[in-house]
Amino acid sequence: MYATPEQIAATNKAGVEALLGFANSQFAAFERLSALSSNATKSAFEEAIGHAKAMLSAKDIQEFVNLNTAAAQPALEKAIAYSRSFYEVVSQSQGEIAKLVEAQAAEFNKNLVGLLDKLSKNAPAGSDVAVAAVKSALAAASTAYDSFNKVAKQATEIAEANFAAATTATKETHKKQQRAAA
Repeated sequence: MYATPEQIAATNKAGVEALLGFANSQFAAFERLSALSSNATKSAFEEAIGHAKAMLSAKDIQEFVNLNTAAAQPALEKAIAYSRSFYEVVSQSQGEIAKLVEAQAAEFNKNLVGLLDKLSKNAPAGSDVAVAAVKSALAAASTAYDSFNKVAKQATEIAEANFAAATTATKETHKKQQRAAA
C-alpha cells in the first residue's frame, strides 16, 4: 500500500496545524507571564518609591521601625499572590500542552491502527500474528500513557495542595513574627 499525495499533504497539514496550536499556546502563556511580571515589577517599583519617601520623612526610630513593619505584610502577600498567579499560568499552559499531546497521540494511534488493518488485509498468511502483536503493543503503550497522565495529574494536585499549605504557613509565621516584634 502506497501513500497518495493527498494523504501526504493531509498528514503534513495536520502536523503543521498541531505545531501552530502548540506555538500559539506557548506564545499566549509567555504573553500572560510577561504581563504578570511587568505589572508586578511596576507595582513593586512604585511601592518602593513610596516606602522610600515615607522612610525619609520618618521623625524618629520608632516611626522608622513601624513603617518597615507595616510594609512587610503587604509585600509578603503580594509576593505570594504573584507566585500563585505565576503557578496558575504555568499550570494552565501545561494543561493545554497535555491536551494537544493527547489529541495528537489519539490521532496517531487511530491512523496506525487503520494502517495496520489495511496492511493485514493485503498481508500474506500468517502475518496476522505480527499485526496483533503491534496492536497489542500500541494498546499497552496507550494504557501506560494514560496511567502516567493520571499520576502526573495527582502529582499536580498534591503540589497545588502543598503550595496552598506553604502559603498559609508562611502567612501565619509572618503574623506571629510581627506580634512577637510588637
